[in-house]
Amino acid sequence: MLNSVIVVDDEASIRSAVEQWLNLSGFNVQLFARAEDCLAQLPRHFPGVVISDVRMPGMGGLQLLERVQADDPDLPIILLTGHGDVPMAVEAMRNGAYDFLEKPFTPQHLLGSLRRALEKRQLVLENRRLHEQADLKSRLESTLLGMSQGLQQLRRQVLDLASLPVNVLIRGETGSGKERVARCLHDFGPRAGKPFVALNCAAIPESLFEAELFGHESGAFTGAQGKRIGKLEYANGGTVFLDEIESMPLAQQAKLLRVIQEQKLERLGANQSISVDLRIIAATKPDLLEEARAGRFREDLAYRLNVAELRLAPLRERREDIPLLFEHFAHAAAQKLGRSAPPLSATQLAQLLSHDWPGNVRELANAAERHALGLGSPSLDSLPAGHSLGAQMEAFEAQCLRAALRLHKGEIKGVMHDLQLPRRTLNEKMQRHGLVREDFIARE
Repeated sequence: MLNSVIVVDDEASIRSAVEQWLNLSGFNVQLFARAEDCLAQLPRHFPGVVISDVRMPGMGGLQLLERVQADDPDLPIILLTGHGDVPMAVEAMRNGAYDFLEKPFTPQHLLGSLRRALEKRQLVLENRRLHEQADLKSRLESTLLGMSQGLQQLRRQVLDLASLPVNVLIRGETGSGKERVARCLHDFGPRAGKPFVALNCAAIPESLFEAELFGHESGAFTGAQGKRIGKLEYANGGTVFLDEIESMPLAQQAKLLRVIQEQKLERLGANQSISVDLRIIAATKPDLLEEARAGRFREDLAYRLNVAELRLAPLRERREDIPLLFEHFAHAAAQKLGRSAPPLSATQLAQLLSHDWPGNVRELANAAERHALGLGSPSLDSLPAGHSLGAQMEAFEAQCLRAALRLHKGEIKGVMHDLQLPRRTLNEKMQRHGLVREDFIARE
């Protein structure tokens, strides 16, 4: 239950009496003698109610109401009025004030109005939260494409982890989309407005690694002309994505561990520590603990990085996502050229579903772009049949069901008519492929 209350009144005796009444009733009270001070410190999405006198030196309660409503029209404001101000207060209620209390008022009258206003505020904030969650879910679905159970679970995990201040380790094969997932963890969390800095640890020469990460002072080493801000310092307040973390030199692993533990770093050649606020998202293909047992990675750093872990399934384990991803990449490539992507034949679709995609989503995107450009693709022209006929037919059936459900927005009768299936058979097939009609209603 919300219990935050702001009281604005230029009379100290009124402020003191109201504070005492509200504190005894369990409310968290903040007092202001001037409306201007209240406005300056009023937080966005304030989880409570504002109580304000109408007549005060400088900005009055009606002006405060107008200013607050410009930012948050749903924030309840209760006005305190003298007898001569009642008609004015009634007019203010027509303009959005929640209630007015005529002085002198009893504690019971104040508490009754306040509790009703807080109940309303709680409903408004909960409604906002649900709308924001639905918006985030919709945006994430358009960023991390796929309807397989694995992708749906991944999206739920990303939404859960994005708002938490924990380091994340992403496990997945080359080309499986680790950087895209890392970017989503940043973009859908509270650090979204701060820098997102991505580094591939395997692409940085060992001799330059320390300067690249930590920066350097002028003259720190031969050729170090001028001061340079390192990637970690540049990302202060935001997120650092360290891809192929297993390639980081052991000496730099020790320094990274210190940054994570102390939230401080030192530029190369400097004696002064610099405080930083960072979220570290690391990505790796091998198991870091196995790397540690082999002496190639620090075990203590592995545990620090792996507070939470996300595993990205290879494309061959979520074949039902292949047609949707291929269509997305082909359409994007064709759109750049102002043309339409040629449709896939049944044979080409079967080839897409049978291929093992060792390069994962990156390889699929390349095949889709070549197809959109009319160049042909090894992935479509000469794919080896890597799976049994039964497995290919299962994947194709799942795609047909998904396409029909998407077309009819989860409306079962339309799907039954299109696919010429009785209700019981359709239900069995949907259950076998992990398809739920509500997912297709929500997507729209």
